[in-house]
Amino acid sequence: MQIRIVHDAPVEVRAGAIVVPVFSDGRLSGAAVALDAALSGALADVVAGGELQGKLCEHALLHAKDKPFRRVLAVGLGDRAQLEPFMLARYAGAAVRVLGRLGISDVAIALPEELSGRAREAAAAVAEGATTGSFEITIYQRDPERRVAIESVAILSGNGDRKALEAGARYGSVAGDAVNFARRLAVTPSNDMTPTHLAEEAVKAASESGMTAEVRDEDWARAKGMGSFLSVAAGSAQPPKFIVLRYNGAPSSKDLLALVGKGITFDTGGISIKPAERMEDMKYDMSGGAAVIAAMSAIGKLKPKLNVVGIVPATENMPGGRATKPGDIVRAMNGKSIEIINTDAEGRLILADALCYANECGATRIVDCATLTGACVIALGHAAAALISNDDAFAELVLACAKPTGERYWRMPLFDDYGRQMRSDIADLKNTGGRDGGTLTAAAFLHAFVGETPWVHLDVAGTAYLDRGSAWSAKGPTGVPVRAFLALAERLAQ
Repeated sequence: MQIRIVHDAPVEVRAGAIVVPVFSDGRLSGAAVALDAALSGALADVVAGGELQGKLCEHALLHAKDKPFRRVLAVGLGDRAQLEPFMLARYAGAAVRVLGRLGISDVAIALPEELSGRAREAAAAVAEGATTGSFEITIYQRDPERRVAIESVAILSGNGDRKALEAGARYGSVAGDAVNFARRLAVTPSNDMTPTHLAEEAVKAASESGMTAEVRDEDWARAKGMGSFLSVAAGSAQPPKFIVLRYNGAPSSKDLLALVGKGITFDTGGISIKPAERMEDMKYDMSGGAAVIAAMSAIGKLKPKLNVVGIVPATENMPGGRATKPGDIVRAMNGKSIEIINTDAEGRLILADALCYANECGATRIVDCATLTGACVIALGHAAAALISNDDAFAELVLACAKPTGERYWRMPLFDDYGRQMRSDIADLKNTGGRDGGTLTAAAFLHAFVGETPWVHLDVAGTAYLDRGSAWSAKGPTGVPVRAFLALAERLAQ
């Protein structure tokens, strides 16, 4: 999708449609006023008649005879006083999905004048939302019934700062492409997204964005003492891959941000096999790894002055003849022994060695993300992801960076009680602590492998993929937490 900034007056823009915002107070402003005048008050009539009440992503389509713009799509933005830039991503995404399914290929999107002083953020949100709004999960359908056809999006500059708008549009386009990249990786079924294929995607992304990529095999992992990671891979015919992407944007700095993502390309549960119902969704169990690869690809293109390493331990979890069994004891890279109570608690096992490796790389901050626990969905539903940390300042920084992106995280505690719950009678640790506090005991297990490094754990089990779409986004994978990763990298680079 081509995204550009256009400085023409709204009534002079040539496009298949122009998109304008409408707020719940019913008062037209900015581009909507000029376009309403050109339409002889038709837009105001729709609002006054109650056909469009300005609710978020509610919309009304008007045709414009004999105008350079063929249509006007009014899209609701809710309460004017509550407007935040990230809402424009939803506004733009909804517009692209409505208009694209009508076969319209080029649209212009007006920015609300209320955000003219935040031009970069506004343009970034529109560019990101338009890009992610075009994504569909119908990639295996020969002739999909509904496909978004938008090829070109013009963002109307209004009275915003032009340089800021250009910078924002570029950032938003890169971010949107990265979110869609993560979504494509996640939605691809496991026969086409094996650990080997995931590694190939990572190598290709590194090549295209100026990073270095290392793909390590089973022998390397064994030499490193990654018994925890390899215990999960033992039952699969697919060879595991340990993927490392490096971006060196500040060569003179000793600071290193590590992004670590769970890369279980399919999770049967292993010997502790899952129920058959909805097991097909376990192709999404590599969503954390997909987010890390996609975020790293965007970081390579945006080039912040920051050093970042992306680490993705990738494997299937299968109940083969060599599979790890409940009661087996394995040893992680840092020497800690782990009693396997349940082979379906496998994500923490592969992350344990990945976190150890992040420290070996010299990470000064670590963020891991994983579809780790069903307990997180019970606690927070699909409205937010859990955030657990060993460092208050770093946790607050991640939360502050994520909030403007529209991704929602809720901090949960890391009390010593949860760590005690993970002690084994026979080994240093066990890999499950029972049903109580499942999200928090899983985080306590991971905490045993980060040492003193400031660390944030994101459990995105309830937000990485959704059963229902929205006005602005297709159902399925969401690309969480790519946006938060990019915002964090940008903040640390400053």
